Amino acid sequence: MNSQIRDINGPDARPMAAEPVSPRDPALREHARSEVTEPRPEAAPAKEAEVTQNESAAGEIAEPEAAPQPAAPAEPDHSAGKRIVYASAAVFVALSQSLATGFVSANLPQLAGDLHATTNHTYWVMAAFMAPRASMPLMLIRIRDQFGLRRFAEVGIVCFVLAMVLNLWVDDLHSAVIVAFLSGCAAAPLSSLGFLYMLEAIPAAQRLKVAIPAVLTMIMVGRPLARVLLPELTANASWHAVSLFQMGMALVALALIFALPLTPRPLQKVLKPLDFVSFSLLAVGFGAFTSVFMFGALDYWTQTEWLGVALAAAIVMVAGAVLIEMQRANPLIDFHWLLSPPILHLAGTLLVFRIALAEQSAGAVGFLRTMGLQPGQEQLLFGIIALSMLAATGVLMLTNSGARAPLFHGIALVLIAAGAWLDSQSTALTGPEQMYLSQAMIGFAGILFLPPAMAKGLGAAFAKGPHYLLSFVVLFLATQSIGGVIGSGLFRSLVVDRTAYHMAQLSPQISADNPMLSQTLAQSAASLGSQTADAGARAGAALSSVASTVQQQATILAYDDAFRAVFWFALAALAGLIAHVALHRSWPLPGLRLTPSTPVSTS
Repeated sequence: MNSQIRDINGPDARPMAAEPVSPRDPALREHARSEVTEPRPEAAPAKEAEVTQNESAAGEIAEPEAAPQPAAPAEPDHSAGKRIVYASAAVFVALSQSLATGFVSANLPQLAGDLHATTNHTYWVMAAFMAPRASMPLMLIRIRDQFGLRRFAEVGIVCFVLAMVLNLWVDDLHSAVIVAFLSGCAAAPLSSLGFLYMLEAIPAAQRLKVAIPAVLTMIMVGRPLARVLLPELTANASWHAVSLFQMGMALVALALIFALPLTPRPLQKVLKPLDFVSFSLLAVGFGAFTSVFMFGALDYWTQTEWLGVALAAAIVMVAGAVLIEMQRANPLIDFHWLLSPPILHLAGTLLVFRIALAEQSAGAVGFLRTMGLQPGQEQLLFGIIALSMLAATGVLMLTNSGARAPLFHGIALVLIAAGAWLDSQSTALTGPEQMYLSQAMIGFAGILFLPPAMAKGLGAAFAKGPHYLLSFVVLFLATQSIGGVIGSGLFRSLVVDRTAYHMAQLSPQISADNPMLSQTLAQSAASLGSQTADAGARAGAALSSVASTVQQQATILAYDDAFRAVFWFALAALAGLIAHVALHRSWPLPGLRLTPSTPVSTS
């Protein structure tokens, strides 16, 4: 049992020296069962929970071993200098993946110009990149366990480098969509590799507090950081300058991975034919969900037939995968557990936060674009957001614990509500400077939420057994990847709806009977006298300018309504959290005894 715990604790188990023995041997299976039930020292459960959470946080969960493994050291025997090098590699690999995502979402207008396409059409590039993100890690975990860490790392980074090279040959929308899909598939292993390298670098006692927050921050900070770097990269060149930068980072990551091998682990035969059927259904279903919510606000829900067809197909595909997995004796994903009330509550919590965080990813970004700001004018704002994320990471490295998740979530909801309320006061004079505080609070809240939620979920999963950790990873990735797309889609849809409402309210003011409007049109037409002598052309240009101003004002009011909706949504979630915690009497205040369902060590 101790050797199994060490194997779960991180990539620190050594390959078996003896010849592998088939897991179908009845004697070995009986020996494994007897070892699982053997008595352990009194302190072992807490340590086991901690160890399991640390490794599984990376989404790299191995199924239970069919046969016991020989004794292995508690952690990799690296010097302090080598641990720093491994930690640096983890940061670089995770940033390579998150920056790739950030660059795609940050500069769709620039990409549209380079590809000679409309901005709406370039959203297919974003959809193609995001579609595989929720489903690919599921099979990658199994592939890693069956073929080994080193092969998984080397093949994964080589595929990512090739995808970055292909970006240099993109010259139209069709090729961009294909390459974006391949890039999304190739980028999927990098977040896992970032976790594995950080686990290699951090001592076991500090993995929960240090490794999980550090890597999750690197995965999330790429989006604002990409908006800081983008103006400098595209100042004197096209989108290909960004592709060259990404390729350079990929090549450095390639050198790091080949120079710093992960500690090997015993191989396991875990892939089954039916796994590929379930994976295919989930991949198509998740991809359809991503596309529907990506384009719902652009083509609008009730005006585009294919949105309804794709949404129905997504539901059928995911339902088919659920039915298949629920009938299997050894499922790829245990949906019986995922559909239990406690796990549904956890899934709802994860989804609620992703929707609330759309205030930043869709709200602030969309508002500044409406105001006509250029990327260079937004650099400082997104730099402040990135710094706030790093500050939250420092707080978590001192205090992170699954038991403290309700406290951290309550603070995060308060920060989101406060930031959304500040943004709801925006006017036509609002610029990035007026959003520094609000967006810094929301960026801080995003990091403050994720690591404790992951620690809490991993504790619940390990309480059921190692196999359930893979099911939790699927839940976590689905709620974060698809939840983010759903949140952004709903936010943009609300903005579209409220813009139409405010336009209907403001349009009557654009009337010839309005004396103030007539005076404004006359002044505007007179100011255009130096440009054209045609009085009719001047009057038409003046009327067009007024109509554009009204349209912008309607959009600003719509964003204010959407920000207020997030404010009330966050307050409602906070009230639900307080009620839930009060009901279960588990609020983890300092100095009080913590009562999580699964003991978690944070030493």
